[in-house]
Amino acid sequence: MKWQGRRQSSNVEDRRGKGSTGKAVTGGSIVVVLIVLALNFFGGETGQQLAPIVEQIGNSQTLQQSEERALTPQEKEMGGFMATVLGDTEDVWSQIFRENNLGEYEYPKMVLFTNAVTTGCGNATAATGPFYCPADHKLYMDLGFFDELKNRFGAKGGDFAIAYVTAHEIGHHIQTLLGTSQKVTRLQSQSSKTEANKLSVALELQADFYAGVFTYYNQKYLEEGDIEEALSAAKAVGDDAIQKRMQGNVIPDSFTHGSSEERMKWFIKGYKTGDIKQGDTFSEILN
Repeated sequence: MKWQGRRQSSNVEDRRGKGSTGKAVTGGSIVVVLIVLALNFFGGETGQQLAPIVEQIGNSQTLQQSEERALTPQEKEMGGFMATVLGDTEDVWSQIFRENNLGEYEYPKMVLFTNAVTTGCGNATAATGPFYCPADHKLYMDLGFFDELKNRFGAKGGDFAIAYVTAHEIGHHIQTLLGTSQKVTRLQSQSSKTEANKLSVALELQADFYAGVFTYYNQKYLEEGDIEEALSAAKAVGDDAIQKRMQGNVIPDSFTHGSSEERMKWFIKGYKTGDIKQGDTFSEILN
């Protein structure tokens, strides 16, 4: 992705290297961490979904004091990249909101952190993966996650895989602004577990679609191989791929984010059409 020398968003809060008291996972909670990694790879959990997971992990954590340190040149460069991607989402979604008479686009903030973070949705660790908190309209990103995505889950890696993950989380911000997330939460409270899971899948696939729409509008900055990087990431973290890797079998009724095929399909649909009106994942998933 062509990003150097371009506008960077000022809505990035970089907490990396800051001295703070965080929570470190003890050896006894490794199984929980693996489960969370499987469930939350750039899933953009809502506050309601995230809280029980955070509480579960918190029961097996100990406090750890982290000392303040200077960021490395590589970390500073990655911070610049993330600020550029966030700036791109601000420009793109402001344009889309204008074109579709959706009012003024409200910029979210992005928090870069290491190990643990306090959010409007509760405390969280890096084990939850990147997520969006609707309570404070912030994206939370531990950038060490992307090493896990590549090394443990087999994605190609690359800068556009990171941009795709970021765009997916921005998709959840869009859903919050448009009221979609709130509606889904109400429906889930009145549904069976299977139906609630289907609603979650539809919400996640729509966020993938929105990531594709963002890419359509931002394609002038793409480089060769960028789309393949995004698709590789989507494939690696489909529910079926994760379940097969983690437990050896696949249980479709337990899907909460969509299969690899579905995630790639909806990203590509957004990328090819660039039309947010074609992102009705709910009709397809619930029928």
